[in-house]
Amino acid sequence: MSDGPVLYLIACGGRPAKDLPALIPRLQKDGWTVCVIATPSGTKFIPGDALRDLTGHPVRSEYKRPEDPDVLPPPDALAVVPATFNTINKWAQGASDTLALGLLNEAIGLGLPIVAVPWPNAALARHPAFVRSVADLRSWGVNVILDPERLSAPDRTKEPEGDFPWNDLTEALANLLQHLTAHQPTHKASNHGA
Repeated sequence: MSDGPVLYLIACGGRPAKDLPALIPRLQKDGWTVCVIATPSGTKFIPGDALRDLTGHPVRSEYKRPEDPDVLPPPDALAVVPATFNTINKWAQGASDTLALGLLNEAIGLGLPIVAVPWPNAALARHPAFVRSVADLRSWGVNVILDPERLSAPDRTKEPEGDFPWNDLTEALANLLQHLTAHQPTHKASNHGA
């Protein structure tokens, strides 16, 4: 664990989410305090107990009741790893029907830095709604890491092992951390529901 800036890792329902236990120590070594928020589908892919033990914080996936205390520190930045087709499109439409989406929408409104790594299959990545959603998120300041060449052939039904851009993500987060530690944050999310 770290006392550095707080990073919310938003885990969606995709194969790369199972690799978060390997990513978190690397981020903590860099200086991040890491908390994990999962979408409902994301909970099927992550080892919640292992992530709680690694971060020292509970893994959240549902809104809290208004009278319940916040159990996570407010974020300085967020990373969506992996960002599914569903999450990208709902997020770009402003839907907040999950805790993860609510936090992401609030973060955009507050101007918090966000890195998103979409991981749809190649056919879904070419869907007009997805293309439009990625463009909207980028125009709102979200750092979207998406290389269509990594998505393989259009008929791909399974993601190839080891193809997720972990190095691009960690580089983007290291640069963000450097920027945050050089400049004190002026605002944080309210942590609603967390």
